[in-house]
Amino acid sequence: MAFDPLQQRGIPLDEQPRNWRELNVTPIDPDHADPYTRCRIITMNGIEAEAIQFSHQLARHCPDLEIRQQLARVRYIEAQQQKVVGWLLPGSSSVLETTIAYEQTAVDLTAWAARMEPDPYLKQAYQFGLLEHFDHLYRYANLYETIEHRGADKIVGRLTEVTPGRPTYLQHRDPLDNVRQPYDRSVTEPLSRLHALTITAAEQQAMTFSMIMGPSFMEPAARQLYQEIGLVQEGHLTHYESLVDPTESWWERLLNHEYNECYLYYSFMETEPDPKVKAVWELHLDMELEHLRLAAELFKRFDGRDPDQVLAPALPPPVTFEPNKGYLRDLLATQIDCTTLGTGYVREAHERFTRMQETVMGGEKPASERVIDDNRAISGREYRLETEGPHPAGLQLSR
Repeated sequence: MAFDPLQQRGIPLDEQPRNWRELNVTPIDPDHADPYTRCRIITMNGIEAEAIQFSHQLARHCPDLEIRQQLARVRYIEAQQQKVVGWLLPGSSSVLETTIAYEQTAVDLTAWAARMEPDPYLKQAYQFGLLEHFDHLYRYANLYETIEHRGADKIVGRLTEVTPGRPTYLQHRDPLDNVRQPYDRSVTEPLSRLHALTITAAEQQAMTFSMIMGPSFMEPAARQLYQEIGLVQEGHLTHYESLVDPTESWWERLLNHEYNECYLYYSFMETEPDPKVKAVWELHLDMELEHLRLAAELFKRFDGRDPDQVLAPALPPPVTFEPNKGYLRDLLATQIDCTTLGTGYVREAHERFTRMQETVMGGEKPASERVIDDNRAISGREYRLETEGPHPAGLQLSR
């Protein structure tokens, strides 16, 4: 039976605060946990971080004291949820191991959105970004082998291949070419709204992680690679967030945020194999149902519309983390040479792209290429993880 979160009763807000013991969850075992369990944790960590930041921005634009107080109460619960979700990640993992898990999350989450997206323009946006996330995974995997002398298969579990995507050095573009056309809120399908919110939140979390953790390394190669990829992530965040219709009211945005949290917690509750983690998803879903009810009341009060005019009558099929190897190989074979021009895509370099490349490179080989050279010098080869035979010809992209 289809699940309609607007018709479900959640935990009353007064009953949602938890004590320290309840928040002190046991982290997953990095050596035995399903890699996609870690991806689900990383996804929901980003979703909760986005919920908190959005709520703060809404409160700063809201003159009504009573509503600001309600937002603060819900936001505190969101912050508790974020602490629980974030603290499921094991402290024993190195920064690079967590980074590789972030990139695996970006690859397979974006691939899911691209495969399921009904709007051709939005689908292209996700496919375009996907090939760049895929390359970041390859660069970080080589850095990991160089510094920690381990293979990334230990982290990704052979569920996600590690090979070159669209080369990272080609991802530095004039910022104005990162801005896409938004969907039209009056005609777009509800699923498209959810995809845009999810991928934007995930990219924002990845960018923030790079900003904070990059300077923590002593190795120059690591510092430089995190800096380079962090700048690309800023462009990616612009790329994804610009897909959202900016004419949506604050209350419509709040409604979409809460509905999306219900969607993702429900999805992961349905697909999570770890019973302890599954219990977290189930509890948080019960909390989010109440958050959604409160957001729906505000939407009806201030927008004068019924939530059913915006939201799907029931949740779409669950978001599923699963291998996307064939899908990625098809994109590598057909879209590797794309870049952006204005709000569209082209297959050849243009003046703004060339000028930006010259400015950013400064005549030097970028860190994303040097890290491959360094690993070849140390290991005698670059690190790759190919699980289904050789890749299509012509994709030897490191220069």
